[in-house]
Amino acid sequence: MAFNDEIRDRLMGVSVATLATALFKRGLRNQVIQDVRPLADRGRNMVGPAFTLRYMPAREDRNQLSQFRNPDHPQRKAIETCPPGHVLVMDSRKDARAASAGDILITRLMVRGGAGVVSDGGFRDAATIAGLDIPAYHSRPSSPTNLTLHEAIDIDVPIGCGDVAVFPGDIVVGDADNVIVIPAHLADEVSAEAVEMTAYEDFVVEEVRAGATIIGLYPATRDENLARFEEWRKANGR
Repeated sequence: MAFNDEIRDRLMGVSVATLATALFKRGLRNQVIQDVRPLADRGRNMVGPAFTLRYMPAREDRNQLSQFRNPDHPQRKAIETCPPGHVLVMDSRKDARAASAGDILITRLMVRGGAGVVSDGGFRDAATIAGLDIPAYHSRPSSPTNLTLHEAIDIDVPIGCGDVAVFPGDIVVGDADNVIVIPAHLADEVSAEAVEMTAYEDFVVEEVRAGATIIGLYPATRDENLARFEEWRKANGR
């Protein structure tokens, strides 16, 4: 099933941790992008298909400031062609010594309807980006221009970001903690299962806060807990 609003809505209400467990059940162990964090907690998830940008090590004869005058410069082109509703994911070689982008480019991405941006490097003007109305994730702030260390070489191709393989069209979800990559063909079933898992986890939290033991409750190995859960669902419209 192609990505749609129903899948998006499901993923808006579940955590990266829950999605990681659902993917682990399917044998996928390495889908959480490592060493990236949100610039700000927006109180909502970042969800969208991946549109990718790949950096490689810069070479001085190819990466002068004049490169930014080129309308086909891959970094600029990625900002101007990332489809609305997509998440721009940057392979910045896990190197935050030079910036992946700055506030002007991310503002443009926001205005064009981007659903978010992720880099395993760093952003310049990070404090300004944190105040924009677009989810953004990176390793740490970085002021030098990308040209000093990175060459933007290709867009909309398979990349590695934070030790995770990201293919164009994979579904990217970010919460207040992490970012996870869901293979596109699994998004429907994983999102549906995550909604169910989240309902049960919410029930469990209430039970534990009320003094219940986790034995037989989490995971559910006692029928009486499942029966109480069904009653809880009806009472809470879940």
